[in-house]
Amino acid sequence: MTHPIQSSLRTAAAVLAFAALPSPAFAETTEERRQRGDAVVRSLNHGLSQPVLEEMRREFPFLADATEAYALGDVWSRPGLDDRTRQLAAVAVFASLGLTPFVKVHAGYALNIGVSEEELKEVVYMITVPAGFPRAIAASQALSELFAERRAAAAGDGRATP
Repeated sequence: MTHPIQSSLRTAAAVLAFAALPSPAFAETTEERRQRGDAVVRSLNHGLSQPVLEEMRREFPFLADATEAYALGDVWSRPGLDDRTRQLAAVAVFASLGLTPFVKVHAGYALNIGVSEEELKEVVYMITVPAGFPRAIAASQALSELFAERRAAAAGDGRATP
């Protein structure tokens, strides 16, 4: 049995050890994190901002800022995975969850950075195992829409859409 004083001393030592750790990276300002998030989007979207994020900013500015600062500025910009891997993972996760609007956004980014339509189709085939055929079918429909939109835009003005 531990004596209460020993327990208190251990707790105090742990608090002091934690306090001695170097300052964490989250000491950056929200604006710095948002700027990093904006840079992530622009790097994936031909230098353009994300229309969905900008639309959200009009009605839900806090949610847009939080998405840009945390999801994009803190998480998406971490080292360890390249943009290609991140986009393929995002497409797979959003497809598995049935979130087809996000499938289209991230599949568009994937195409922008060199992922092929065939690779995106393989992601849809892969999610039949963990997520089932209904989710894969919904994702395939979203991708078909995206592919058609980009082909129409490329035929109309010689460029793919973001």
